[in-house]
Amino acid sequence: MKIKFLANRPWLNDSTKTNPSPSVKSIPDWYMNSSRYLKNHEGEEVIGPDGGKVPSWKACPAIYDILGTGYVLKTPCDITFYYSNNVLDVKTHPRYADFVHKRSEMPDFMQPEGYRKEHFAWWPDWGIKTPDGYSVLWSQPFNRFDLPFLNTTGIVDNDKVSLPGTVPFFIRDGWEGTIPQGTPYLQLLPFKRDDWEKEYEYPDEQVMYNNNVENSAKFRVPSGGVYLNKVWSRRKYL
Repeated sequence: MKIKFLANRPWLNDSTKTNPSPSVKSIPDWYMNSSRYLKNHEGEEVIGPDGGKVPSWKACPAIYDILGTGYVLKTPCDITFYYSNNVLDVKTHPRYADFVHKRSEMPDFMQPEGYRKEHFAWWPDWGIKTPDGYSVLWSQPFNRFDLPFLNTTGIVDNDKVSLPGTVPFFIRDGWEGTIPQGTPYLQLLPFKRDDWEKEYEYPDEQVMYNNNVENSAKFRVPSGGVYLNKVWSRRKYL
């Protein structure tokens, strides 16, 4: 399948450094620099009862998978948020004066705790065109709790509409500073629209127990990596 990014600024071209790219190329440094094994307060790797190293959260392939899934849009310039008379405002490069703009409060919208009530909105440089039957999840970059902003999340049927719309976001309360050029500000996950129907299954207690024992024996091994090596399916985003 192919996703098409449509430039929404006349000066964008193939050499633009902040063009949309696969999310896997924007894995944050805090993830890359973390240890795959649990360490104690002295920085030494913890040894488990079986004599093996104890895997840390980084050993979970699901976290890496979501960080590297889909595509990211990146800030085209430095974006500075500052307070003036106790009011939060924003400054960008003149060429991108409309890339970020302040919006009035959204009545009755659930206010995210720890973020300011007034909010801003991105106006992306790029539209998206997907094949027939495919939509796109527009989201906060997944697990990027280090970012000082929080996007609202939405789904767009980008096979039917390709021009970019505005995406509201909130700024962490008390934060001011500069979001550097090239920071991922949106993560995009294309997916096929399907109709789903649920059903329930109620195994008896012994079957539940047997299933859990079998699952532990299969996946809870000292070396780890069973899910990654035997279950996980690689997805390519080029």
